[in-house]
Amino acid sequence: MAAQSNPTIRLDPLDNVVVAREDIPAGAYIAAEGITTLDEIPRGYKVAARPIRKGESILKYNTAIGCAVSDIRPGALMHNHNISMDDVDKDYAFSREYVPTAYVPRDRRPTFQGFVRPNGKVGTRNYIGVFTASNCAATAARRIAGYFTPERLKAYPRVDGVVPFIIDGGCGLPYGEPLELLRRCIGGYIKHPNLAGAVVCALGCERNNIDGMFEALGLEESDTLKRLVLQEMGGTRKTVERGIAEIEKLLPIANQAARTPVSVEHLTIALECGGSDGFSGLSANPALGAAVDILIRNGGTALLSETTEIFGVEHTLTRRAVTPEVGRKLVERMEWWLKYSAGSDVQINGKVSPGNNRGGITNILEKSLGGVKKGGGTGLMDVIEYAQPVTARGLIFMDSPGFDPVAATGQVAAGANLIAFTTGRGSCYGGVPAPCIKLATNTPMYRVMEEDMDINCGVIIDGDKTPAELGEEIFRRMLQVASGEKSKSELLGVGEDEFQPWNIGIIS
Repeated sequence: MAAQSNPTIRLDPLDNVVVAREDIPAGAYIAAEGITTLDEIPRGYKVAARPIRKGESILKYNTAIGCAVSDIRPGALMHNHNISMDDVDKDYAFSREYVPTAYVPRDRRPTFQGFVRPNGKVGTRNYIGVFTASNCAATAARRIAGYFTPERLKAYPRVDGVVPFIIDGGCGLPYGEPLELLRRCIGGYIKHPNLAGAVVCALGCERNNIDGMFEALGLEESDTLKRLVLQEMGGTRKTVERGIAEIEKLLPIANQAARTPVSVEHLTIALECGGSDGFSGLSANPALGAAVDILIRNGGTALLSETTEIFGVEHTLTRRAVTPEVGRKLVERMEWWLKYSAGSDVQINGKVSPGNNRGGITNILEKSLGGVKKGGGTGLMDVIEYAQPVTARGLIFMDSPGFDPVAATGQVAAGANLIAFTTGRGSCYGGVPAPCIKLATNTPMYRVMEEDMDINCGVIIDGDKTPAELGEEIFRRMLQVASGEKSKSELLGVGEDEFQPWNIGIIS
């Protein structure tokens, strides 16, 4: 595909705005649209492609992202100053557009090198985790994990590391849903196929009582799972010493794990985007969606989340839900969020983050329009609550906030063994125990932050590849990283501080 000379991108013939492929000065004539710019148009921003009347819908991908606050002339910059967010008419049309997936026959599906666990689940990494029941045991957990330096792990080449998973709560939170949600997160990680074993540290008197947590999660101590209580062990020092000793016994067991060829159907990919820009919905997100469609046709699973970041376009998912009941579950979660966020200055009520806004995104409707494209075009097979285990295959939606580490933590707890993360501004997120592949939306940012970015999806904006072509490349990279090749964030050692369970409760 040859590089394009047109400085703008038209997404749909019916759109009344186009997107600047590059910085466009005021007074520039855009031949493809027959307009002359009235303002400077930064790359990723929108420009009016025809006269727009006051109150008329602003159309991008032939979808309303707001209304004109005044009459607008062709060539004008379109952003917060002249676009207002209004109520969106949505026809949920439950399951009306659902099409069963045409699966690739099992004997023709690609494979990757994974760790097959005794319960049949497959890991892409082989870590040992050190967990806390509350922040009160954080120091002990960090010191236990910190003892196992790369030098001390050289004798165990199949172990990817000993990693602390620290929470900042666990005490002073209400019983009921907040405690259940926290336990789901911790339990999902302890049971995760990317972990060969775990040690769980507790103070002993926190509300998230370790014995109650083990019972609620169906956990039992074994050679690969140990509990350590500071008040029983005799304090911090003795707990650290005991924890080190337990992991030294666990390491030879973990090192016995070996990668073997397994079908791609054992991959569950968490789909994330953060630090979005005006190109996110044009390049990285649709390219990731193309990769997701390939994954799902081969029996794999993709986990879309961030409920607040599909607001305004959730009907595009309910229409392809496998059943009306699945579609209604998504609407119920959206209604919960609208009540939960009522009166608050948060993005579901219109305003996106400063970084998103500077990247050319005007409001949450525009961000959602791009964000949902990560999920590709197959049927929506299930909607689950935060950190609930994935039981269906195909495209799944998990309810979560839009804050990336919190959303990704819930997805990994639900069973995702790989993360694909799109970014336009340059998020440096990394994942442990699930490795993270970073997808840059534009070439200039990729060049500046190449050490953190795995794939440059800006080649779509540059006119060198299509989203379908790049989707093939992303899918191949997924298989490589799942098989053990390190992602950019892993090479940098990023990921140990991103364990962030959703703190939904009142702190007392």
